[in-house]
Formats: sequence, structure tokens, C-alpha cells
Amino acid sequence: MRSISAEEIDAALSYDTLIAALAEAFRADITVPLRHHHTIPQAGRDATLLLMPAWTDRATHGGPRYLGCKIVSVFPDNRASSRPSVYGSYVLMQGDTGAPLAVMDGTALTAWRTASASALAAKYLAREDVAHLVMVGAGALAPHLVRAHCCVRPISRVTLWNRTRARADALAKQLALPGVRVTVTDDLEQAVRDADIVSCATLSNEPLVRGAWLRPGVHLDLVGAFRPGMRESDDAAVSRARVFVDTMAGATKEGGDIVQPLQTGALRLDQVQGDLFGLTRGTARGRTSADEITLFKSVGTALEDLAAAMLVWQRLKV
Repeated sequence: MRSISAEEIDAALSYDTLIAALAEAFRADITVPLRHHHTIPQAGRDATLLLMPAWTDRATHGGPRYLGCKIVSVFPDNRASSRPSVYGSYVLMQGDTGAPLAVMDGTALTAWRTASASALAAKYLAREDVAHLVMVGAGALAPHLVRAHCCVRPISRVTLWNRTRARADALAKQLALPGVRVTVTDDLEQAVRDADIVSCATLSNEPLVRGAWLRPGVHLDLVGAFRPGMRESDDAAVSRARVFVDTMAGATKEGGDIVQPLQTGALRLDQVQGDLFGLTRGTARGRTSADEITLFKSVGTALEDLAAAMLVWQRLKV
């Protein structure tokens, strides 16, 4: 069995090829059981263990079948000791025999596939002429989200905001994107009011982006808040937007930005316009006008991990 590092994953993947692979996977025959959540009590905020299996139901393009499972730990209080909040490993297996093929750095794989899923959604939901991206949060996902969105839309300006300004400043120095001006702000409201795309990747328990701040035509990309009690947007944001999710089964049960509005009545289940299955297969209609506000809520799905792992394996296997 081969061990594949984060550096090898970075070398094997590009956003355009992974976005295309994800689109193909959402149209393919892949079984994705609902992921397992296990709460791990801690002195501060509780941690979470996630188990995320998926497998191809049949060979694609004459190639082999695959089976995979990601094991993820989320320890929110790790930030206080300057450690990553999320660790993960991905095990890729041969789909016909179960024989192990590789164990991959799950943290790197997750960052790549999560950002690429948001960019895939933006291809259907963001205006084609968007220029200004506001990135809320400056953690490990943020640079991937910025680069992935820049891959699918002509973004020329990126504004970064983080609760701790120093982390946003550090991210600004890290990002080097040709033709893109990167700045840092302390005024989140004004940045959002001026944005064409707002992407959020935080572990916030309280809304950060207010619906009253969203101007016509904006696309809101919500990536953090993966548990029902967490939230990055308020009810007004959901009420003003045409709402889409990565998967109906996951986002409507796990993502606080969807679960809480469903509980308060700010959103009805039949008002969720579709998911990435519907968007990629043409059964859900994406953006319909330049002025409408669109919202995409991502909680992640094992389908995305399997698609990314398969692409890495195909690029690196010897």
C-alpha cells in the first residue's frame, strides 16, 4: 500500500481538473452512505470524529472500481495552541476486492475537494462577470477557496477578513495570484456590501454575514459551520436567497445554516432549489438572473473525497 503525502497531493491536483472530476462524479453511479458523527467530549468545545465511506457502483470509462473511506478528527480548540483544527486520513481501496491501494493525507485532500466543490457550485450560481471576492476566515481552507473561485470566475480583487487580523495579514502575503489585488479589512459589513462572491470558511457558532448586507446579484458560499449548532449566516440571508446545497441528505440535517432556518421557518425544505447532483445533471436550475442572490451551503460529502482520491491515484500510481 502506498502512502501519499500532502506535498504529493498538491503536485498531482489542479483546480480545473478536480472541478471537472467532481462534476463527473456527481453525475456518476457512486454510493455514498450518510457519514458517521461521533462526539468526543473535551474540556472546552467538544471534538468530532467523522467516518466518510463511498464506493463506485461500476467501473467508469473501462477503468477499475474504487472504495474509499476518510477518517477525520475536528478539534476546534486546537487553534489556541496554533494547531490545525482538522486532521484526516483517506484510505483508497480496490472496489472489486477491497485490497488497499493507498493511504493519503486527508487534510490536504479535504481542502482541495472542498474548495473545488464550492467553485463547481459557483459555475452554476455566481454571475459570469463577478470581480470582487470576499473571503471570511483565514484558516487552512481559505487559500484553496480563493484560488478555486479565481479558477472559474474573472476575479480581480480579493478582500480578506478574519476575527484575528494577523491571520488575514499572513494569508494576504501567502496569496500570489496574477492580476488579482489582495487586501485585508476590519470592516466585514462594508466588504460584504461591496462583494460579488462571499465565501465563508469558519467554525463560527453565531452568524457572521447578515442578509441585510447582501446586494443584488451576490453569491454566498458557506463552507464552515458543519454542525447543526454552528452558523455563518442569519435567517435574513437565507430568506433573501435562492438556496442550494451540496447534498440534500447532508446539508439539511448537518449544516446549521440550513438546519436552523428550517427550524425557525425562515426556510422551507421545498425552497431548497437543488444540490450538486441536480445542478450537474441539469435537473436543478442554477442562477436565473443577474440580480438574484444565490446561496450555496456545503457540509462535504464522501463522494467528493473519493473523486479527489481517485484523481490523485490515477495521476501518481506507478
